[in-house]
Amino acid sequence: MSDTPEFSRIIDIRHLEPKPVELTASSEECKALAKRFNLVSIGHLTATVTITRDGAIIRAKGTLSSDLVQSCAISAEDLPQKIREKLDLRFVPETGVEGGPDEEIELSEEDCDDIPYTGERFDLGEAVAQSLALSIDPFAEGPEAAKVRAAGILGQENTSPFAALEALKKK
Repeated sequence: MSDTPEFSRIIDIRHLEPKPVELTASSEECKALAKRFNLVSIGHLTATVTITRDGAIIRAKGTLSSDLVQSCAISAEDLPQKIREKLDLRFVPETGVEGGPDEEIELSEEDCDDIPYTGERFDLGEAVAQSLALSIDPFAEGPEAAKVRAAGILGQENTSPFAALEALKKK
């Protein structure tokens, strides 16, 4: 099994140009990402970003676009989705500081959005793929969800996340 992400686009910070970078996933990459993110399919995934550098900190700003099909959280019917997201990614050199499992680390608001990189290269494609994953609504419901609830399969009172656990406990 390979450690290379499905949509890898390595950028060398020594060769940055002040023009937009376009990333487009191939059909094979879309299929692999759909499998990874538990989607029915990804029709396309593209991103256009402008990369700037301030010392060792790299910013990639632009847009992400994808047409995908996910399953309804209630009825499992196919739900076509159009994702259009602004991207503002910040790549910072990895510090090598890692806490132990019981060590508390305090992060500032800016630290939460930092993507660490080592050496002179970072993976812009993987950052775009992760941004796509974060933009997908895991609880999306389609038009058939109400019918499924009405049919008593999930009764309105049993739609909490703990209802499924309660049902297992009764078995």
